[in-house]
Amino acid sequence: MRGFKATLLTGRSLKQGMGKEVSKTSDRYKESVSICEVHPNDMENAGLKEGDLIRVTTKFGSIVVKCVPSDHIPKPGIIFIPYGPYASSLIGISTDSTGMPTFKGASAEVEAAPEEKVLDIKQLLTNLVEE
Repeated sequence: MRGFKATLLTGRSLKQGMGKEVSKTSDRYKESVSICEVHPNDMENAGLKEGDLIRVTTKFGSIVVKCVPSDHIPKPGIIFIPYGPYASSLIGISTDSTGMPTFKGASAEVEAAPEEKVLDIKQLLTNLVEE
């Protein structure tokens, strides 16, 4: 399998919003935010299938999430991860005096991660605090 470079966008999603209303420690929330939406062409070129585990890496961090095909991704080379601890692991803390980190446009690398696992939220947050 081949990896690929992409531009990371993060944002709200309906499932993420519904999941956080249940509880940010619920399985429903985890399932809604531990995904990466990928353009179908990128999935095909990388040999990925829906539900495959992928590692997404930016200069700020690296996480393993589930790959989900999306027709909402406007073109190949763009990926989307819903707001939450997984997306936050890939975003820098600098706000450049705006008060808001840059949640859009980070350069990322995507690769298959079949031997890895998606960390649960508690472990993910523990790792962030320890870094």
